[in-house]
Amino acid sequence: MDDKYRVPAIERAHLILKEISQHPGKLKLIDLSRTLTINKSSMYSLLLTLENLGWVEKETGETYRLGRELSRLGHAAFQRSNLNETFHKEASLSKLRLGESFQLAKLDGREVLYIAKEEALTPVRLASEPGMRLPAHATALGKVMLADLSNDDIDALYPADQEPFPHLTVNSMTTVQALKLSLEQIREQGYALDLEEAVIGFSCAAAPIRNAQGQVIAAVSCSMMLPQWEQKKQSCIEEVCKLAHQLSD
Repeated sequence: MDDKYRVPAIERAHLILKEISQHPGKLKLIDLSRTLTINKSSMYSLLLTLENLGWVEKETGETYRLGRELSRLGHAAFQRSNLNETFHKEASLSKLRLGESFQLAKLDGREVLYIAKEEALTPVRLASEPGMRLPAHATALGKVMLADLSNDDIDALYPADQEPFPHLTVNSMTTVQALKLSLEQIREQGYALDLEEAVIGFSCAAAPIRNAQGQVIAAVSCSMMLPQWEQKKQSCIEEVCKLAHQLSD
């Protein structure tokens, strides 16, 4: 890396965390200062900041161990990796049972970010590749994750002065009021539908994936062309909800 882009304070914090992780509950400020050759004044500031962030915790003997926030972040990273792996395992079975493709996505602000996909052998290939983004309000995946937010959160995310929202098809919602009404229904039924709101000729069902605290962390969906949707709609909804349940903590 070009030295001009380096941030020395972050590098020192990394060294501190690494040292504490190797000797949990055994090192004091003076020990870390000597081992890492960082003067006591700088070490004090670094440790105080790390402690305030919850990255380290000071024990009664003035020694340090890694904090709960690092544990939470590590769990989230592991869960993301593990979620992808579990999705491919379980969705491959859902794909065989229904004969349709399944997607995994997360909410990123006002957009849906597609993470993974299990694609069935169908005449028309879905364009929802991992890394692709679409407006959340116009997709079943997005709506089912937005439904976990409060109305105040929705107002903050979708200011009324930014109406109408971008629409992907003539069926896409374009107002906060329409979105809120849709989210109320989704909260009651536990899943979301996209009836040609993202792509003309395709409909979709999505269900939320929840962590151990009940918070929505991602969602899964199944999309298909209208002729197949008319035949498989109920089976699609049931399979998507079953898959989401299997992927939830």
